[in-house]
This record gives sequence, structure tokens and C-alpha cells, in this order.
Amino acid sequence: MSTLAFHPLQDSATMLRRNLKRMLRYPSMTMILVGMPVVFLLLFVYVFGGTLGAGLGGGGGRAAYANYVTPAIILMTVMSTVQGTAISIAMDMTEGIITRFRTMHIARVSVLTGHVLGSVIQAIFGVTIVIGVALLVGFRPAAGPLGWLAAAGFLIVVTFAFVWLCVALGQVSKTVETASNAPMPLILLPFLGSGFVPTDSMPAGLRWFAEYQPFTPIIETLRGLLMDEPIGNHGWIALTWCAVIALGGYLWSKRLFNRQS
Repeated sequence: MSTLAFHPLQDSATMLRRNLKRMLRYPSMTMILVGMPVVFLLLFVYVFGGTLGAGLGGGGGRAAYANYVTPAIILMTVMSTVQGTAISIAMDMTEGIITRFRTMHIARVSVLTGHVLGSVIQAIFGVTIVIGVALLVGFRPAAGPLGWLAAAGFLIVVTFAFVWLCVALGQVSKTVETASNAPMPLILLPFLGSGFVPTDSMPAGLRWFAEYQPFTPIIETLRGLLMDEPIGNHGWIALTWCAVIALGGYLWSKRLFNRQS
């Protein structure tokens, strides 16, 4: 490997180590990001699960609803994590550390890459905790080893796409408070999709929006992989959305970072 290629990789690894140390130093941030999805999981399974599960048909109850809602909660965990990325980026931008990095002989792309890779690792950790809690409250996935592997790979792709979007949102935010609010629609949109109730039960206008927004095919793909069910067209639609979001977020992030130089 040439020195030119090795230099950005080495700098990215250094920035990744910096972000991992920050996560270890401030574990409360990770707990807060993971805690909200866990609260939603317990709320929907134990408070609404009996009624909503009966509405799924087939004699479903709280156990059936736990299987239905867990993919949406997993996706909310990912969105909570990438929201933390926007906050971390905004902190770096407002506290002056980015200015110092620019004076150092490091690859410019490594500053953002370190945040992206750190967020992917943090999301994996959070999703693992949420799946463990879901198993305790009745989630019973039917996926085999290949299904779990496919679901894990799919979640990494989704996290990678949305974390680049949040890197851009963190840079465009003028304050840390703004950065914490900017990605909020990413947490709310699963409620307006097929995450918590089937889209068939929604009014016509809301149903149209729910079926064509990006979170519905993502949730349906993850649900199909975990429950060993056919995913139909949802798989390639979800991957297309992820590719568009990842490319758009990366180009937007790169433009903002270069412009602020």
C-alpha cells in the first residue's frame, strides 16, 4: 500500500480512536440514546401491545405485536445514534478543535470519517442492547444465521447512510442545541410509516405518505429478514434510498467542510 493511500487510513483510525475514547468518557450520552428506544419498546409492548396486537389479525396479541414493533424500535435506535453524531460534530465545530485539526498535517477526510465509523460502532452496541431487551419482552425472531447476518449487514448500510446525513446536519447547525433538534424528523418518521401499525389502517393521504417515505421499505426489509418472511420489492427500494441518502449526505458534508476551511 502506498504512503498516499495509507496516510488517510491511518489518520481515520486515529480519529476513530478519539471518538471511541469520547464515548467511553461520556457513557451517559450512549445510555440516553439507547434508553429512549428501550422506553418506547416497553411502552408499546406492555401498554399498547395487547390492543394493537389484536388488530394485526390471526389471533395476535402482545407477543405478536412485539414481533411486529421490534424492527421499528431497532431503526429508532439507529436514528437516535446518528442524532448523537450531529451533536458531536456541532461540538467540534463550535469548540474550535476543527480549526486546530486543519493546521495539522492530517488527511482532511479523516476528521469526518472518524465520526462516521465511531457512530456505526455505537449503533451496533445500541442495537445489541435493544434486541436483548426485546427478547426479554417477547420478541421471537424466526431468522436463521444467514438471516441474522443479512439483517446485520443491512443495518450497517442504513446506519452508514443516515450518519453521513447527520454529519452534514451537524456542520450546518450553528449551535449544539440546533444540532440536537435538526435530526428529530428521523426519529419521528418511523411513526408515520409501517413501524407501529400497518399502513392499511391509515387514512388515504397519510397512507400514501407512509408507503412512499424511505422508512417504510427499510422497516419492512428488516422485519422480513428477522422474521424469515419475503421482503418483495422493499429490499431494493430500501437500498436505493440508502444509496441516495449516503451519497447526498457525503457530498453535502464534504462541501460544508471544505467551504468552512
